[in-house]
Amino acid sequence: MDEGNATVGITAFASKALGDVVHLRLPDVGTWGEAGESCGRIESRTAVRGLYAPASGRVLEVNPALADDPGVVNAAPYTGGWLFGLRVENIAGALTPDAYAAHCAHTQGDRR
Repeated sequence: MDEGNATVGITAFASKALGDVVHLRLPDVGTWGEAGESCGRIESRTAVRGLYAPASGRVLEVNPALADDPGVVNAAPYTGGWLFGLRVENIAGALTPDAYAAHCAHTQGDRR
C-alpha cells in the first residue's frame, strides 16, 4: 500500500491462537472504521472472534483470495493472508511491534 495506507491482517501469534480459519466477514470497501471498533468477524473451527480496526480510516480494498480460501490467513498471515487495506487517518493508540510482543508474552507466556 502507498504512504498513508496500511495493509491489515492478523499476526502469526493470533493465527496460531485462533486455529484453522474457516470463514471471514470483512468490512465493505468504502466504509469508515474507528480504531478499536469492530469491523468484521473471523471464525475458526473452535471460535468466533471480532476483527477490530487497528487505526481509524476508510477501507480501500479487501483481499479477494480469502473468499475462496480463508485458510490463507493461517498459512501466510504476513503475505497472502492480509485482510483489508485501510486509508489511515488516525493511528492513536496503535501498538508498536515491541508493545505487541510484550502483550503476547504477558497474556500467553513467551512462545518464541
